[in-house]
Amino acid sequence: MSKPNTFVRIPKERVGVLIGPEGKMKNDIEQNLKVELTIDSEAGGIEITLKDTSDPSLLLRTKDVVTAIGRGFTPEQVTRLIRNEDTVFDMIDLRVVFGRSDSDIRRVKSRIIGMNGKTRRTIEELTEADVVIYGHTVGFIGTFEQVDAARNACQMIIQGSQHHTVYSYLQKKRRELKKQQLELWEKPEE
Repeated sequence: MSKPNTFVRIPKERVGVLIGPEGKMKNDIEQNLKVELTIDSEAGGIEITLKDTSDPSLLLRTKDVVTAIGRGFTPEQVTRLIRNEDTVFDMIDLRVVFGRSDSDIRRVKSRIIGMNGKTRRTIEELTEADVVIYGHTVGFIGTFEQVDAARNACQMIIQGSQHHTVYSYLQKKRRELKKQQLELWEKPEE
């Protein structure tokens, strides 16, 4: 019986990041997620084969890790995804929103990035999620709640909301997340 596998294609210029210096990143992924990566450097194709079939979710997590690297995340940001099961990856493909209109995609990317990167940095600071704009995508890594808040903020910008409206939403969301974290640490009275 063959082992479960899947296939991912990433940009050729990101294959080196996936492999890492002396194969470090590739080895880290293979060891921690119990998979084997077969990389076609010329085409950017990566076949992911699950070594340990006791946890099939590792195949999907590895696919997210490889896709995140392909969409511009650094090895340090992706390590968060590899080592922590509570961390998720999500992505908005701007071609789905705007079709092939390069001018609309450029305009929205500029709005998400902001002047000197201020908007992207603010989204990251208030949600504690990593946000990367690469090519025609906006990617997110963080806990489910962090990614949800960052994605919603970007969706608001895509739909044309003013930046101060998005910042107000993010500040409100941050207060809610901090309150939830505090409630987790409080012991119920017995």
